[in-house]
Amino acid sequence: MDLKRTIVDLMPAPLVRIFASPYIAGKGVSAGVSKADELHSKLGLSSTIDLLGEEVFRREDVEATVQVYFRMIEALKGRSFASISLKPTQLGINESVAYCQDNLRRIAAAADAQGLRITLDMEDRNFTDRTLQMFKAVRDEFDNFGTVLQSRLFRTGDDIKALHTKPCRVRICIGIYKEPAEAALQDKPAMKQKLFDYVQTLLDHGHYPEIATHDEPLIHRCIEFLDKRGVAKDAYEFQMLLGVPRTQIQKDIIARGQIVRLYVPFAEEWKYAVHYLKRRLAANPAMAIMVVKNMFG
Repeated sequence: MDLKRTIVDLMPAPLVRIFASPYIAGKGVSAGVSKADELHSKLGLSSTIDLLGEEVFRREDVEATVQVYFRMIEALKGRSFASISLKPTQLGINESVAYCQDNLRRIAAAADAQGLRITLDMEDRNFTDRTLQMFKAVRDEFDNFGTVLQSRLFRTGDDIKALHTKPCRVRICIGIYKEPAEAALQDKPAMKQKLFDYVQTLLDHGHYPEIATHDEPLIHRCIEFLDKRGVAKDAYEFQMLLGVPRTQIQKDIIARGQIVRLYVPFAEEWKYAVHYLKRRLAANPAMAIMVVKNMFG
């Protein structure tokens, strides 16, 4: 058993709630929207708003989730600096691809009418094929629809080549899900090298990379390479998590005239926020140190 995972699972929810405060906007759609407004007005940061929660099985719960997204879209109207993330396991994939895809299309259509962008998140490798299948189908119709690929998976290079003939927004990240050695890299430096490589591959195939990392040397490496290659500054962006202290490099990137977009999660129920933070802490125990630094300035 993973010792880090065991320790995090034993943490009481009130303690997790203390740790969560820098990383989660709060409870309800209004909390996510308010945080997005604050980040943009004060710091010039863009946001992708995320409703926490996974593994929804009952149709009535899926439909309730869809309605939350409709409320979110209405609340974000006129905010071009904000986008929305969706998870297949919230929206019916546990019933069928057809049902989930229909829900994705409904949300993409509502967002498109308001000029908002949608990102279909990537969950663990058991959902990768179905997620990409749905992404391609919805991307056929909606230009506001993007997705996520994970550099740790061996399959990602082939997935980029087969992604879509249309230009796509793709968040390229290491990925938070622990995958077995037969399916994924196990070495963090190798995952980061692949992330760098895939930024180039995405550009070569006409896509828009959303470079999701907090590794400052990797960020600088990407910027240096892309500048030397003459890639336009509006042809890619950087993404990070709310609460991770990267203030200076965010300012530096924005000063270059580029987008830095923070992943801004909120919860309708506190249990989903607790689950989210426990997973993040298990993947990266250094987050606890970051929280303490945030708490004491």
